Parts: sequence; C-alpha cells; structure tokens
Amino acid sequence: MYQLKNLISTLENDLSHKNIDESIILRSSNVPNFDFQINNLVKHEKSNEIKDIEKSFSKILDSDPIIKNYEFTNNYFINLEINIEMYLNNHENLIEHIKTTDQKKIILDYGGPNIGKPLHVGHLRSLNIGRSLYNINKIAGHDVLNDIHLGDWGMPIAQIICYMKKNKIDSDSISIDNLEEIYPKASKLYQEDDDFKSMAQKINKELNENKEELINNWKSLKEISVEAIKDLLSLLNHSFDLWMGESDVNNLIPEMINNLKEDKKISIDNGAYVSNLETEPKILITKSDGSYLYLTTDLATVLNRKKENKYNKAIYIVDKRQKLHFKQLFDSIKYFKFGEEEYAHVEFGTVNDLNGNPLRTRDGHTKKLTDLFEETLSKIKTINQDLDEETNKLLANTVLTFSDLITNRKTDYKFDLDKFTNISGKTGIYVQYAYVRAKKLIQDSRVNMDDINIVFSELDETDSNLLRSFLKFEYYFNQALNNNEPHHLADYLYELSNLFNSMYQNESILENKNEIKSFNKLKITHYFTSYSKLLMKSLGIQPVEKM
Repeated sequence: MYQLKNLISTLENDLSHKNIDESIILRSSNVPNFDFQINNLVKHEKSNEIKDIEKSFSKILDSDPIIKNYEFTNNYFINLEINIEMYLNNHENLIEHIKTTDQKKIILDYGGPNIGKPLHVGHLRSLNIGRSLYNINKIAGHDVLNDIHLGDWGMPIAQIICYMKKNKIDSDSISIDNLEEIYPKASKLYQEDDDFKSMAQKINKELNENKEELINNWKSLKEISVEAIKDLLSLLNHSFDLWMGESDVNNLIPEMINNLKEDKKISIDNGAYVSNLETEPKILITKSDGSYLYLTTDLATVLNRKKENKYNKAIYIVDKRQKLHFKQLFDSIKYFKFGEEEYAHVEFGTVNDLNGNPLRTRDGHTKKLTDLFEETLSKIKTINQDLDEETNKLLANTVLTFSDLITNRKTDYKFDLDKFTNISGKTGIYVQYAYVRAKKLIQDSRVNMDDINIVFSELDETDSNLLRSFLKFEYYFNQALNNNEPHHLADYLYELSNLFNSMYQNESILENKNEIKSFNKLKITHYFTSYSKLLMKSLGIQPVEKM
C-alpha cells in the first residue's frame, strides 16, 4: 500500500541499525478487526535484541497516523488496523498510487498459434493470463508489448505445402476451413508415408533456401491463417502489438550458429549441434539433419527482440509441459551471453472436462476456441433473452475469462458451463451483475458523489466490511503483479462483489429514512464501482452496462 510504504521503509531502517538486513513484508490478515500482518520478527524472536526491536517498532507504529491500532502476538506477529478514514481521504487517484517507481520495458510472449491450425481450448489460458498480465503491468506503469509469436515456419508448413502439391490444391483458392482439414492429414502422412516424408523434407530445405514458388505458397497460407486468427481474437476481445513469428528470425539463425561455433559455445555431436554447457539432458541447438528446433528459433528471437525492441524483461506464458524447454532456453541465454535481461516462464495447467480429461469434441478432437465461445454464447442467450447481442457477447467473454483466471494458473480446472454461467456463486456473471446493480443505484439516486462525505460514526457492519475490504486492493494487486498470478485479483473482485451485495440487501439505500446512512451507502457504492471497474480492466473483462 502506498500509504504504508514510508512506514515499511522506516521499520526496515530500524532493523538495519541493529544489523538486520531484511525487507518488511506486509500480508493480508484474517485476524478479526485487523487488516494486515507483519511476520518478519518471528524468525528473530529468540534474539537478544527482540525486546528492543519490539519497543522501537511500537514507537514507530504509535507515531504513524495511518495505523489506528496494532498488537504484537506472543510469537511476534504484528497485527495492524488501518485508519480507514485517513486511507480513503488520500485515495481518490487510485491508479497513480499503485504505479511502480521501477519502470521497465517488458515483452509478453503468449498465444503462440500455428498457421494452418485453428485456435483451440489449449490456447485459452495463455491468452487470458497473457492479457491480464499485460493489463496489470500497464496499470503498474511499465512499458509493455505483447507478441503472439506465430508458428509460421519449419516442417509443419512444409508438410502442408507438400500435401497441397501432392493433391494439386491451389494455395490461392483455399479457405481457412480447407487449411484446417489439410493440416492433420499432412501430419499423418508425414508419419506413415516415407515418400511423402522425403518430399516434405525437400520442400522444407527449399523453403529455407527461399525458393520463390514455395515462398509464394507460404505467404498465401500465412495470410489466410493470420486473417482467421485476427477475426477470432477480435471476437474474444484480444489484441497484440507484435505479430512476429519463426519466419522473422529464420535468416538470422545461420549467423547465430556460426558465432556460437567460433566462441566454442557449441560443438558437433552425432551430426547435431549441442551446447557445450554441461546439462542433463544435453541442450540440442540443431538436429542431426541440420533442421532447427523451437529452442533454435527462440534463441534467434531473443537476439532479434534485443535489437528491435530493447527490453528489460521477457515473460513467456506457456503451459507447464514446456518447463524443460524454458529452463534450457534461459540457461542458454546466460551461457551464450546473449544479455542481462530478466526472463520468466509463467506456466499454467490445462482446461479439462467435468471428468477431469482434456476438453475435446464428441469425435475426440481438441475443441476449437470458436466452438467453446459459441457454446458459451448460446447458453448466455438462453439465460438472458432480453439482452442485446453485444451485451451477450461481453458476458460470454466474461465467463471464458473469469472462470479461467479465478483458478490459480498452476493448476488444472474443469470447465463447467452451467456453473460458470450461474448468476449466483463465484462466477463472472455474479461480479458483472453486482457492478450493474451498483451503477444503476448511483444513477437512480441522482446524487453527485463528489458532494458526499462518509460519516464514519453512522456506519453499520455491512458498510464497514466493504469499506475495510478496499484496503486490500494494493496488496492483491501487488500479489498479482509480482507473482504473475491474476487469480488474486479475480478472487478479490468476487470478495468485493459479495460484500457489496450483502450491504445492498441488508438495508434499503435509496428509501432509507436516515439520510446520512443512505449517503454513506451511496458513497461506498461509488467506491465499489471504481474498484470493480479497475479490477475488471486488470483481468481483461469489459464491464456491461445492463443485465
């Protein structure tokens, strides 16, 4: 919390005077009547200086007006109660208060579709987590770019072109539906037919040699695929700053490999280039036939981004099955001395059906993202027959986003359409409804919120519970930001929505005979809409105006 930064800094300085170099960590408290907790002193409770530390900490806490009350537990946990009145009086410009002073240029790499293949449910989490982290880092003040990083080169492309040549299919006349049918057929032939495999390998080699006819074929395939991907992403309210792909760095790889050879960073092993870094398993840079791997193009992409974008940090949002790949990538970047930038792999689990199996179609194929959206939209329309098409689409995207992000990204979850479209419970529909209800309440009141000041002596329990919950915003925002975990904000949004509904249902607001109580609740409702809107923005959810 910005109002506690100076306090925390003062406490840290106090520790340093006692030769204790430690960062004070503020945690949310579940202790009744307290808002936050400091646990740092637990590890020092047997120190000879612990009583002196407690005494000096107490003096600091007593002098800070933002601290209303505090206590040291028997094991030196420190529970803090915040002066909510002072907090709110200094909290009108919420966004400015959560901006970081350590601003960075960050590239987020996520989505990763292959041309020729439809986006499927496996892309859902990457897209949702990526968009949320993009928004969160933007709000925090970082300079952020997102790159979809297309799989648009290599053997899969050669297989498609090979299939089209074998079956005399003109690349200028095919649709995205045709292309999506060709991709699995070509892949199957490559595995089963030696002649087809040899022909595809020859085409792949000639593509790398920039043979004009094949390059023209590739351009047509890419154009068709990218257009279809952009249409779908627009429907799902996703957008990207960069549309780079493997093809953009393919020509950089020979020079990169030559430089690594000259620096004695790689060597030949059974025809393949391997890193000289001692690891288990060995890090392959090329295959024995000279073809490139994902690692090869990812390394070249690092060099290209350093040249074109000059970033401080790169975050890859890719499922947890690729953990070894990214360990090898980051180890290689360091060993090859490609730069001092920060790198992180944000891993995530899978979206499963109600039986815990990967979400698939009736015929066993991976479910398309378009099909999942249409199923969700159809369900929403059934429930909300009086809403317009645009609102129903926003609600469908809310369901696909909130149900995904409410789950810790590291775990798998079951996609339950009936559950996730329910207006009651921990759902995106529930938080949207709470927001719409609050907005309507303010509109119906016809009161200028700037003219209202909360009279704290007239607050009831439901008022206080919601007000005190606002204190946690910066804590949860920083949890999401620092740990790349949007679920903290999704959980928090639900908590606020639930507390607002409790306040709303507890006592009439507009028809309350006590004007002070009515104005209190309206002002709190105003705060609620501000926090809800910012939280939805952080998650990648667009608020609806009616339900």
